Amino acid sequence: MDRDRGGGLDVRIGIIGDIHGNLDALEAVLSALDADRVTRIACTGDVVGYGAQPSACVALVRERAEAVVAGNHDFGAVGKTALDYFNSAARDAIQWTARRLTEDERLWLSSLPPAYTCDDYQIVHASFYEPLEFPYIFDMQQAAASFSRQTGSLAFFGHTHWPCAFFDEDPVRHAVQRVLPLDPPGRVLVNPGSVGQPRDSDPRAAFAVLDLDKRRITFRRVEYDIAAAADKIIAAGLPASLAERLSLGY
Repeated sequence: MDRDRGGGLDVRIGIIGDIHGNLDALEAVLSALDADRVTRIACTGDVVGYGAQPSACVALVRERAEAVVAGNHDFGAVGKTALDYFNSAARDAIQWTARRLTEDERLWLSSLPPAYTCDDYQIVHASFYEPLEFPYIFDMQQAAASFSRQTGSLAFFGHTHWPCAFFDEDPVRHAVQRVLPLDPPGRVLVNPGSVGQPRDSDPRAAFAVLDLDKRRITFRRVEYDIAAAADKIIAAGLPASLAERLSLGY
């Protein structure tokens, strides 16, 4: 476990995901984590896709994250997920991204695992149920399928771009709240939201902070230069809809 800047054990972990080549949003999130002295970071995947700066995002995530799992856009960009999985705008962006990745970046994306487990948490991009098929988790039934394959008490996922949590209770419970207590004990599945392309009608970059000492998760939002990110998408010749949706949070 890393040490924080004050010399003690770092018991907080920044959870990021669905960056989607949006460097402006990623830098804003990392600056917020740095300001809060959160030095451990985990990523739920989709580092690339949609946005205009995939290589810069790959470099930052490789440098900063202790764990990263494969997203469908990550694997799409290196030929490990079929392009017919994606809609036309996403497919255009993946093909654009694939042409700009270096061989080293391709190898790194190709090597990302479908899921990751450590003492403190698990991460997966979409679901622990058939993780390489990238099913969505929007409702209790979909969460229950993932819980059936989840081995740890706490796990994080992405893919939907919606910050929320599911609790493995009878029936499965869904929660949306800013601070999420992790007690009483039980299995929890948490989505930190999207750094680079939020879809919950809030355009600010989304992430979460896991506090292991206080046993809670805090959902965070941070402003970033949306206009700059959108301008880069247009300048790159990517679909205009990918730029327009950033300001809508959808």
